[in-house]
Amino acid sequence: QVQLVESGGGLVQAGGSLRLSCGASGRTFSSYDMGWFRQAPGKERVLVAAISRNGRSTYYADSVKGRFTISRDISRDNAKNTVYLQMNSLKPEDTAVYYCAAGPARLRLGVRPIDYNYWGQGTQVTVSS
Repeated sequence: QVQLVESGGGLVQAGGSLRLSCGASGRTFSSYDMGWFRQAPGKERVLVAAISRNGRSTYYADSVKGRFTISRDISRDNAKNTVYLQMNSLKPEDTAVYYCAAGPARLRLGVRPIDYNYWGQGTQVTVSS
């Protein structure tokens, strides 16, 4: 079982930066691939970035490549585990609710919501023009 809590969302002007954090609890956190999804009003939830359980593989949606960076910290005792999404050069079209998600490790990172079992409550990111 994994519990996820996002933080770091807010209002920022176009061109600005935000860093989202996802705190994860659970002894098996290091066994999961992690992803950041976003969902804009009236649109489906889509993957923005993902990272493998060991941090060696990452995936980025074309729309955020070169602007967003996903990373993860794993403490040795699994007591504190965090996934980050550094977002730079933000655009108004990045406005959405951002969700952290955990899913079973795969040979290839999952890109669909169904590939992930656990979800955070979401954090709002609003980019003004």
